[in-house]
Amino acid sequence: MKKICQVSGRAIPLLLDDVDTDRIIPARFLRCVTFDGLGEHAFEDDRQQDPGHPFNDPRFQGASILLVGRNFGCGSSREHAPQALIRWGIQAVVGVSFAEIFFGNCISNGVPCVTVPVDALMELGDEVLADPALTVEVDLERSEVRCRGRAISAGIPAGPRQALMTGQWDFLGQLVEAEDEVRAAAARIPYLSGF
Repeated sequence: MKKICQVSGRAIPLLLDDVDTDRIIPARFLRCVTFDGLGEHAFEDDRQQDPGHPFNDPRFQGASILLVGRNFGCGSSREHAPQALIRWGIQAVVGVSFAEIFFGNCISNGVPCVTVPVDALMELGDEVLADPALTVEVDLERSEVRCRGRAISAGIPAGPRQALMTGQWDFLGQLVEAEDEVRAAAARIPYLSGF
């Protein structure tokens, strides 16, 4: 199981409020059998309407930390939204607040979502816009977001924070790790053992 204590990389600023999951990945892309290829369609409609959208901007290609506003990921509960972001390259999200189901879907896919005060977020966004090569670090151990030697206090509930840091967010990994216990339990179930 992969423990996630820190995520470090370049950032992409999308400092908008109330961005819903239909904007993150439009509904027409939900017919996929797997999540492969969703990354190229992240914010597809927004990007077509606005050629200057940050996800179109070559300066932010390869960024791994997404900076967002309030209530990010609101709307429907589709897992496709965080999956599209992951496949685009996002490994952590920093924002003012998150929709609850989006937050849970991110955590269950190993993507930390941390909250910071709006003033600090706007300042960080300005710094990234001025210098897209800046490294931003999300540190779950210290509950901080760091950039240019400055530390911003970051919030994440204790349960999800602990799950990420111990690798317990990875439910499939837990099953694989406990294979012997799973087989022993299955052997005790009469209808699985042929009795």
